[in-house]
Amino acid sequence: METVKLSEAQRKSRRSRNIALGLALAGLVALFYVVTLIKFGNGMVH
Repeated sequence: METVKLSEAQRKSRRSRNIALGLALAGLVALFYVVTLIKFGNGMVH
């Protein structure tokens, strides 16, 4: 099986893209967590 050799610029580009995707995913998880807390918090009052 042959592997593709990436240039240094391609490696940096891929790394920064992966970091951006990871941060976006973490942000979504945090958003869903906060929304869930708010919904359950309001649900207990009724």
